[in-house]
Amino acid sequence: MRLQQALLPPACSSRDTAPPSGGGGGKNRPSLSAYRPLLFDFSPSIIILVSSGGHLSRRSKPQESFRMAGEKQFRPALIIVDFQEDFCPPNGALPVTEGRSIASSINTLTTLPFALILATKDFHPPNHISFAANHPSATPYTSTTTVVHPRDPDRSYETTLWPTHCVQGTQGADLVPELDVSRVHAVIEKGQDARVEMYSAFYDPFRVSDSGLAAMLKEQEVTDVYVVGLAGDFCVKATAEHAVDEGYQTWIVEEGTKPVMPDKWDECRREMKDKGIKFTPMDGEAVARVKTCT
Repeated sequence: MRLQQALLPPACSSRDTAPPSGGGGGKNRPSLSAYRPLLFDFSPSIIILVSSGGHLSRRSKPQESFRMAGEKQFRPALIIVDFQEDFCPPNGALPVTEGRSIASSINTLTTLPFALILATKDFHPPNHISFAANHPSATPYTSTTTVVHPRDPDRSYETTLWPTHCVQGTQGADLVPELDVSRVHAVIEKGQDARVEMYSAFYDPFRVSDSGLAAMLKEQEVTDVYVVGLAGDFCVKATAEHAVDEGYQTWIVEEGTKPVMPDKWDECRREMKDKGIKFTPMDGEAVARVKTCT
């Protein structure tokens, strides 16, 4: 097990005061000392701080908030799933059609006063079980393999095999340069255990690998989760499903994702809606509500 430390913005309260007018410029950003330490004990995923000039980016201005007794404060989080080179044309190993086109919408979302903004990365070892190249005679996209629980051989599931992608230390594993990471509080690397597939940013189906995301959202008192990124029908879907399982009101922003299998996207959307996931356009009420967040 590996102990990692992440420094995240403190939860807002009615005692917070607004910074000087002028917005989120560097001189108004709180220093690292203003952020509460958050400790996780997990493996094999890792949380990496994103900093700029020794400061974490923060756009929200804590303001006086007045709530009825017992009313829960709206604290939305944005999760940007696997917006990486290998998932984008023209050179990605596992390109999602028009995958790079979602950058503008995602960057617009990051300017909103989310309580927490996170990005995730597939970060596989070369021998990962999901790579077709690691299975004799397998064909990417169509072949499958059985994933067996590393400690319980009676538990297993089938998973699709893919082209080799997002290998640790390769350019394909990098977040796309179009993404403005200066507005991201932290990056979560996932899929590092070669034995299991981990589409979700939370954990794999067996919970052998836990990224610490659930604990982070709870510690930051998040109430709603907005999910964007790639691909809509796999890692975005799994992340949104687990967000619902963890008890969060969960939204997928339509302009912020694309599927790897467009012909099955309508069916996939119906499945997600049946599981309690909501879809919203950029100009929808769910996004407008974030704009009023304090």
